[in-house]
Amino acid sequence: MNVLEILKDRGFIENTTHEEELQAYLETPGRYCYIGFDPTGSSLHVGHLVTVMALAHMQRSGHRPIALVGGGTGMIGDPSGKTEMRQLLTPEKVAENKAGLRGQLASFLDFSEGRAMLVDNADWLSELQYIPFLREVGCHFSVNRMIKAESYRARLESEEGLSFIEFNYMLLQAYDFYVLAEKHNCLLQMGGSDQWGNIVAGVELVRRKAQKTAFGITFPLIMTAAGIKMGKTHAGAVWLDPDRTSPYDYYQFWVNTDDADVLRFLKLFTFLPMDEIASVSDLTGKDLNAVKAVLAFEATHIVHGREAADQAHRAASAMFGGREIPEGLFPSSGIARQVQGDTEGMPCTRIPAAGFSEGISAVDLFCRVSLCASKGAARRLIEQGGAYINGKRVVTVDAAVGTGDLEDGVLVLRSGKKQYHRVEVF
Repeated sequence: MNVLEILKDRGFIENTTHEEELQAYLETPGRYCYIGFDPTGSSLHVGHLVTVMALAHMQRSGHRPIALVGGGTGMIGDPSGKTEMRQLLTPEKVAENKAGLRGQLASFLDFSEGRAMLVDNADWLSELQYIPFLREVGCHFSVNRMIKAESYRARLESEEGLSFIEFNYMLLQAYDFYVLAEKHNCLLQMGGSDQWGNIVAGVELVRRKAQKTAFGITFPLIMTAAGIKMGKTHAGAVWLDPDRTSPYDYYQFWVNTDDADVLRFLKLFTFLPMDEIASVSDLTGKDLNAVKAVLAFEATHIVHGREAADQAHRAASAMFGGREIPEGLFPSSGIARQVQGDTEGMPCTRIPAAGFSEGISAVDLFCRVSLCASKGAARRLIEQGGAYINGKRVVTVDAAVGTGDLEDGVLVLRSGKKQYHRVEVF
């Protein structure tokens, strides 16, 4: 099956350019394609997963993905999807963030033996001279057309407006496409729906300067059934960096997927075969619980590896009861069908025993492990009956926790129904 059909079937495609020609282009193995990632942070988050998974599908279909880290454009800031100017990054911060992104992309893509490439547009953008650039590239752009692009129009109508430095972004991204087309014969750029104007500008620049037919694909903005942007939670973004979002919390994010989103997320965020996904399309209610466990396991496995996914699955089984996975359900998945629950995989804080010798207040303890953002929040949690230690409800705000509360040197704290934290006392 052509990779374009795979991406369509799984719900990735929003728009394409030259669809028939693109289909033919992708019939030949070994085609280069690229997506750009701005190094505005040292970690990707769940909101980036659609683009990253699309690159992975390209590679699995025999093509060669290029992950472009915007070390150059990151110094400018993309106005797309933003109502105000991004904070400009220092070269040192860009380098730090770039290193983090490189490691995370390796969880999805095989960079060995030229199967995929990681490039930095600072390698060519930092060498540009302004006047020659305007003459060779700027002459191909119409200001009238540029300001009609959604990313520019929204900013022009905002109170802050659009800075001149941001106005250059479209030219620079288009130039990236031209450079990759010339150096690697990369003729396909992909990105989120907010990148459509920038991608089309690049397609046009490649046609004019390189006399080559280039292509573009954009992906839809993924919203949950609750109308929330994918990856956003009450606690903030869900990161791929395990130091920001632990594998257990990452697993929990997926296992708590709304029933209405389960099938769509299985298609987008796992590599499970479509026929296996279709086989659970009629399941509802409690019957979906095992499906959600598979979704969570597979998504965690891709990012954090098999061992971390297994630990998170066992920890969830210990806290919420084991979810037996029927043998005929998703036979391609590596999830354990029956598990002996334990708490090893959940977020953990180690505290010296000396800290418990005279007792530590439950309020302080819940704050210390970040289950509550403040002492006031911890008091409210206790007063509302939502704080538990080793399965027992904390009944008073002045309750103290001592060594007598330990079970095998461990405390398991719970906030509400779904937030757990393990405390090891040494």
